[in-house]
Amino acid sequence: MTWLASLLQVLVILLVLFTLPMGLIWIERRLLAAFQDRLGPNRVGPSGLLQPVADVVKLFAKEDWVPPFADRYVFVVAPSIVVVTVLLVFGTVPFAPRIAIADLNVGLLFFLAMASLGVYSIVLSGWASNSKYSLVGGLRAAAQMISYEIPMALSLVGVAMLAGSLRLGEIVNAQRELWFCATQPVALIIFLISAIAEARRIPFDLPEADSEIVSGYHTEYSSMKFGLFLLGEYLDIILVACMTAVLFFGGWHGPWLPDLLWFALKAGVILIVFIWARSVLPRFRFDQLMSLGWKVLLPVALLNILVTGYFALLAR
Repeated sequence: MTWLASLLQVLVILLVLFTLPMGLIWIERRLLAAFQDRLGPNRVGPSGLLQPVADVVKLFAKEDWVPPFADRYVFVVAPSIVVVTVLLVFGTVPFAPRIAIADLNVGLLFFLAMASLGVYSIVLSGWASNSKYSLVGGLRAAAQMISYEIPMALSLVGVAMLAGSLRLGEIVNAQRELWFCATQPVALIIFLISAIAEARRIPFDLPEADSEIVSGYHTEYSSMKFGLFLLGEYLDIILVACMTAVLFFGGWHGPWLPDLLWFALKAGVILIVFIWARSVLPRFRFDQLMSLGWKVLLPVALLNILVTGYFALLAR
């Protein structure tokens, strides 16, 4: 019955992942309203609780239009790539000691590899739309995501050195006594900044800057094709919150409360930090975005590796 238990676990995780973004959208809107002294959603359901459901119904009801000037096959396939890559990584995330679909011995590398593949969705959608606005958004996304993948990967080298493994479960267990956020604070900051840029969230939402290029790479998309981009973005930030909890905040470890609840609390706090950053930070200029990645985060990440390696050798 092992295969049946695994299948049930996969179905439960998928059900949670496909419903969680709707709840996160409502939480984000309410928090943004609170941070910015606005009302937020308050019409559909109590406190606007059913507003995300109404939005999903609206997306399904919209016309599913493919521009006649677009590359139809690539245009249709591109939105699904970002969702598939994120869901594959969730299959390796250890939510609790026995709640993980596959605890790969190269789980950390798998996370970085899937994050790299996500750029294909954005670039292909911008190119296939055959629109100047979409193409500019796709090119911006390619430059941004490739630039920030490097410091993000380098920020995790110190974590791998301290844990002595690339297996995510072993990285969590290595933090039983002391979380890596205490020993790798610089890596944590670099990882969070790079992950927000990878997810194309404010203040790094240059690929879909509505004031400059309408909506960027998804300008020509409608109905559930556009909905897939939205789903992929929210799954992406949920994944980043989960990976931050795993890599820097001890995963499921914590006193008194159940393991899974500790993991959910840590990931939830990190998500609130992302929403708070969106509410208060202005959008970067593109030259500022690239300078931050190459001139600040990359050298600091390399320096962090040297310092971590030095102290790791002294501890032997």
